[in-house]
Amino acid sequence: MWEEQLDCALKAGLSVIKPIMEIYNRDFDVEIKSDNSPVTEADKLADKLIREYLHKCYPTYAFLTEESEDDKSRLENDYVWIVDPVDGTKDFVAKDGGFTVNIALCYKHESVVGVVIAPATGDIYFASKGNGAFHQIGDSVSKIHVNDKTSDLTVLCSVFHENEKEIALIEKWKDRIVAKKKVGSALKACQISEGKAELSYRMSAGTKEWDTAASQCVVEEAGGLFVKPDGTPLTYNREDVYNREGYVIVNRKENILL
Repeated sequence: MWEEQLDCALKAGLSVIKPIMEIYNRDFDVEIKSDNSPVTEADKLADKLIREYLHKCYPTYAFLTEESEDDKSRLENDYVWIVDPVDGTKDFVAKDGGFTVNIALCYKHESVVGVVIAPATGDIYFASKGNGAFHQIGDSVSKIHVNDKTSDLTVLCSVFHENEKEIALIEKWKDRIVAKKKVGSALKACQISEGKAELSYRMSAGTKEWDTAASQCVVEEAGGLFVKPDGTPLTYNREDVYNREGYVIVNRKENILL
């Protein structure tokens, strides 16, 4: 199951790489939304184009996207596309390349399709429930899996959003965590999925469903865990879209270090 929906999501994501990069490579305006987060014309254009593409494929599916009004009608639908057209807008504005396009399909509150594309580098990560996780760069596609490390861990931190609680946890577990790297947006989850790191914390209420749905599917299909601090997986198509408890991404259960 889910191969056709995954193919649609991949094509929708690929279709916005060129328009996003055209804006990225020139001057553009930055607006500040009511929640104090930035938005650019790239966010708005990609949101529109992705929605149109997905709707043509599956006209009965609902939507939850960062740049569109949420009228909550999605709550009555078992199938919901969850989209962040530009995840890591601060990275986009800083022109550091660390932003992604995130497209997920939620079925009955579970993320069953995930596509994460990094337009600046050409990296594509994708997964669907029961079918494994993959990394594509150019014409090369490889199946990916988390590594098995439980010591000498590398933790991945946000470029712009690291907080004191996360810093304290890394210090607390310094006997297990030996390296720390800053990585933008959903790329943290993707790097853990392909075995390049083992752990990432987000110990705040700042993220929403569209920040995590796509990469959670990739992580889980790569054999990792994407969980709330109490160890339970995040669910989707909720009335409250905030991930209020935060989350931890790990390669193995033993590395949920709290």
